[in-house]
Amino acid sequence: MASAKMPFCRLAFFCLLLQLFSIFHIGNAELEMNYYRESCPRAEEIIRQQVETLYYKHGNTAVSWLRNLFHDCVVKSCDASLLLETTSGVESEQKSTRSFGMRNFKYVKFIKDALEKECPGTVSCADIVALSARDGIVMLKGPKIDMIKTGRRDSRGSYLNDVQTLVPNHNDSISSVLSNFNSIGIDVEATVALLGAHSVGRVHCVNLVHRLYPTIDPTLDPNYALYLKKRCPSPNPDPNAVLYSRNDRETPMVVDNMYYKNIMAHKGLLVIDDELASDPRTAPFVAKMAADNGYFHEQFSRGVRLLSETNPLTGDQGEIRKDCRYVNSN
Repeated sequence: MASAKMPFCRLAFFCLLLQLFSIFHIGNAELEMNYYRESCPRAEEIIRQQVETLYYKHGNTAVSWLRNLFHDCVVKSCDASLLLETTSGVESEQKSTRSFGMRNFKYVKFIKDALEKECPGTVSCADIVALSARDGIVMLKGPKIDMIKTGRRDSRGSYLNDVQTLVPNHNDSISSVLSNFNSIGIDVEATVALLGAHSVGRVHCVNLVHRLYPTIDPTLDPNYALYLKKRCPSPNPDPNAVLYSRNDRETPMVVDNMYYKNIMAHKGLLVIDDELASDPRTAPFVAKMAADNGYFHEQFSRGVRLLSETNPLTGDQGEIRKDCRYVNSN
């Protein structure tokens, strides 16, 4: 009799293990390629279409999507906490001085609305951040990054108090920046490549005048310093005024290796740019990227993939926000 019951007991025990595994797997799911293939098959196509439409209307949005990925993922998790606005119980990360100059958050709603119309309550804001960055890079003539995984979920709060510590400052040392990136699993080579994002966008005068006044930083090319002083004629610029210099004068809206050529010629805007080209840990990679745009694009793609997979919320963690600006009310 006992031996007759044994198979049933084993079967029941096996079924229990399956149930437990299923519960554990759902709560600790991993990112995967084409996560929305069944729940929202056109999700990635819709995001790409919206990114393209917004680019042709507001060209600088593509730069914003790239910066959003960096600022979101280095602070705790790639979970769209950056997109939250200040409301009761939430203090926006956008209030931080580290977020100075960031813009175009309002256009994220265009992407989210298009997705909600197609597949309500399905595609996360965190995946919008990752995929819009991928597609924005293409609009900026950078590499096409095919291997961006999806399945992220959105945070239920922000991390304003952590932003100052986790987002590198424009005057941080190369050691500090390398340490920050290493803490989230990004190696030196990929870090050097990710800093190549400085090939697009701009730096506000308030963040670079210390290299021009009262005396010019001796590490700057003298002629380039004179150009920068024309762009930033006062040692005390109005922080509310749009006074800036492009990171790259030659190809200012192209993700290419011109950044590395510039910093090797002492034409970087920030202290970190100068240190990147001179520090023995990073200088060999800078030289190689300056000489080979294909190599830069390869490492930049790898860096973006690593960054986009930083500690994501998955499975039953977090939520899928209805509006990227606010946590869900229910």
